[in-house]
Amino acid sequence: MPNLRYKTLGELKRSGYCPRSVKDEMRANLIRNLEAGETLFPGIIGFEDTVIPQLVNAILARHNVILLGLRGQAKSRIMRDLTRLLDEYIPIIAGSEVNDDPFRPISKYGRLKTEELGDDTPIDWVPRGHRYVEKLATPDVTIADIIGDLDPIKAARGGHVLSDELTIHYGLLPRANRGIFAINELPDLAGKIQVGLFNIMQEGDVQIKGYPVRLALDVILVFTANPEDYTARGKIITPLKDRIGAEVVTHYPADVEHGLQITEQEAWTQRDGRPVHIPYLVKEIVERIAFEAREDQRVDHRSGVSQRLPITVLENVVSNAERRAISTGEDLAGARIADIYESLPAITGKLELEYEGELEGGAKVARELIARAAAATFDDHFDEEDAVPVIDYFNGGGALQVSGISSADVVLRGFSTVPGLVELARTQDPEEVGADETVSLVAASELLLEGLVAKRRISRTESGRYTRRRERPRPPHGSSPGSPGGPGWPHDS
Repeated sequence: MPNLRYKTLGELKRSGYCPRSVKDEMRANLIRNLEAGETLFPGIIGFEDTVIPQLVNAILARHNVILLGLRGQAKSRIMRDLTRLLDEYIPIIAGSEVNDDPFRPISKYGRLKTEELGDDTPIDWVPRGHRYVEKLATPDVTIADIIGDLDPIKAARGGHVLSDELTIHYGLLPRANRGIFAINELPDLAGKIQVGLFNIMQEGDVQIKGYPVRLALDVILVFTANPEDYTARGKIITPLKDRIGAEVVTHYPADVEHGLQITEQEAWTQRDGRPVHIPYLVKEIVERIAFEAREDQRVDHRSGVSQRLPITVLENVVSNAERRAISTGEDLAGARIADIYESLPAITGKLELEYEGELEGGAKVARELIARAAAATFDDHFDEEDAVPVIDYFNGGGALQVSGISSADVVLRGFSTVPGLVELARTQDPEEVGADETVSLVAASELLLEGLVAKRRISRTESGRYTRRRERPRPPHGSSPGSPGGPGWPHDS
């Protein structure tokens, strides 16, 4: 870390400080972190063998980068985490709007200061967090927003003619000098603005209101884009694409475990009221909803299913558990599978449906996704053959009504009336069941019942009543009642 006591250019020179470009700075810091075995991007999960190595290579090569991926793939977070590779502080000429390097100022203000004051030129120290500038690309962004424009008021107050460089009000890109300039959703940026970007990237000059200004900017540019945007809503002009050194493709979690880690990290589950317990089985079903949606033909794959879906669903599950605990007077807010069905608004708002899905309706698609997620979780933890006593109970005329607003103790007593159900639920690994036995047994018992419903071994009404499986007439040719989305799947009425 530099000595922040240095307040003038002369002191800085005598200290032996050597300025370097931002790309060299990030490269050197990255190499040091790699040698030390440090985690480069804390909180970024599942990209260790894919995205991060590509990004590391790009930074080592001193390239500008574009992160290409669907929504909810941590692109913006990665961009912002790049500031970790910047020096903790850098010196600038005091009062500079463009972070002028005291040794090589690029603005007229900086040049005049060093010419007038020499080694007495005052310097300030800028922290790494102030060296990141981000802009969301929208069609109404102007060249003045990005590059700058003439400021008549500044000209009048300073007594300058409008053609004087001192009259410029700098845009976002010059203000990101010696730092990171990031643009989200690059294809949405108008073509003429993209032209201005690549011109200043390559040649370092730009025309503002008809007169040329040369700005030898020292920046690393990082962009994000959605593949759908690349080809539909907008496009990246060829000369700009040619100047982006690396295209790094992001992706959704490759497996449920990675997804669970991300969701647990991001979701707000520790509330400031009652303590909360979320059984592992509930978390797994929530995570599998996103995986099922990404495979469902009724969901638009080009739009993707954001990782925000399981995050917001889990937060809604906790909220419903809180609401029930408040109503029943329970000291613990225990999450259940029933709470997932109460979280449909967190699912339907995040699904872009194809025509078939629109016809069925978002709520129906969401319920079927939950049921399929429960079935996949059932297969992961239970053997259907072990549940034969439970199936026989319902096939023999038994029934069970479950209320989503009843306390965990009441629901567990109801589940205990089904022979073998709670006993089978107890076979779960203690770490997976969780610390609170009652809540965890309720969740495991619910999963057993939901899995049997999804496998068409028993029936469940919309009101939560479990009964024997009712045979249905053979469906028309070409449809399958046992397949996801088929008539009568997963709930029977």
